[in-house]
Amino acid sequence: MELQQIGLQHPAASLVRDIQNNRTGIPRRTFVAEGLFENNIVLETGVPVETLLWCPDAAYSDEAKKRAAQLADRARRAYQISEKTLARLAERPNPDGLLSVARLPDWDPATFEFGDDALVLVTDALEIPGNLGTLLRTMDACGADCLVMTNRRTRMTHPKVLRSSQGMSIKVPSLDFDDVDDAIDWLKRNRFRVYIADTDDSVNYRELDYRGRTALVVGSERFGVSRPWYDAGFQRVGIPMLGSADSLNVSVSASVLLYEARAHKNGW
Repeated sequence: MELQQIGLQHPAASLVRDIQNNRTGIPRRTFVAEGLFENNIVLETGVPVETLLWCPDAAYSDEAKKRAAQLADRARRAYQISEKTLARLAERPNPDGLLSVARLPDWDPATFEFGDDALVLVTDALEIPGNLGTLLRTMDACGADCLVMTNRRTRMTHPKVLRSSQGMSIKVPSLDFDDVDDAIDWLKRNRFRVYIADTDDSVNYRELDYRGRTALVVGSERFGVSRPWYDAGFQRVGIPMLGSADSLNVSVSASVLLYEARAHKNGW
């Protein structure tokens, strides 16, 4: 495969650096996939591929060479880079010579379709990319339908979201609302039973009715769920805290609630 050789100063390499460093001004929903695992998900899901950066000297398997050819066919642009350039651009060691710049799909709340027993997680003002990625990985594992984001504080394409989600940020649909009230109206129109994760004045999570469409709302690691969710009058759900700590990490508590809801829906 003959490709044009580029270096660190090329605009394609500069864009990868900007995305990896979480800089402002990068194209919307654009992310960098590194190595075989993440790029296999890119190919599997069929998301648009903007650019391939391929380092044949760092490819350690025939599979990497095969995937590079497939990505080059899909990409709008494809270039070859040196091992030195790859080392400067990649976040993880030994990424099989593969870096691609791709775009997450634009899921539209107006046209998104659910089954009658849908399960949705709402993150309100979640700040830590690693927590968001962990939640996406859990959502995929328990078969949740989509992520709803309000008061967004971290972008879905942050490198730490992609890494901590094990690539599931590419697979799990995500809907972003600029206004909490719009998200609330959307959930009501779609007949969701909404529960807010909060240990104060709450019902034990084992005692709730998870039948039908269910939305679980978790909040900021520092400040919890924002006021408009409470003003809507939704039921609070709590996980008993039996020690000295007054709360769980948000990704842990959401995982407990998601699997409890799934257990009820599937009759486990």
